[in-house]
Amino acid sequence: MACLVGSTFDTELAYSDCVTQKCDVYSFGVVVLEIMMGKHPGELVSSLSSASSQGILLKDILDSRLTSTINQQSAQSLALIATLAFGCLHYQPRLRPTMKLVCDKLVTGKPRLNKTFEEISIKQIIISIDNVTPLINESE
Repeated sequence: MACLVGSTFDTELAYSDCVTQKCDVYSFGVVVLEIMMGKHPGELVSSLSSASSQGILLKDILDSRLTSTINQQSAQSLALIATLAFGCLHYQPRLRPTMKLVCDKLVTGKPRLNKTFEEISIKQIIISIDNVTPLINESE
């Protein structure tokens, strides 16, 4: 399972005192979650490694202003964006995607959900980051 940093502050920066592109990627993930949630994701990010976060559903962390407008196409886009955001939070900077890859996925990604939007958990998204059979499959 992908391991995520437990704060909204990239620990790589704290240890090395050096800003890198991977720090920017981490920050991007935090900002994306903040937009999706409609609030700062600090508590969510901090709880991701705990057992209490295992059952959290994606739909439950979204800003309520978004959830009332979700259709199948927007659900697929939100799942892709959430997967990219959580991938940006990986605790090992070298395993985070590059911003180029994130941008390419945002522009060309055509996700197909293997579950209904209401069933997608944060745990499944995190697992899909590393899994061979991810929650979101790229369609050709």
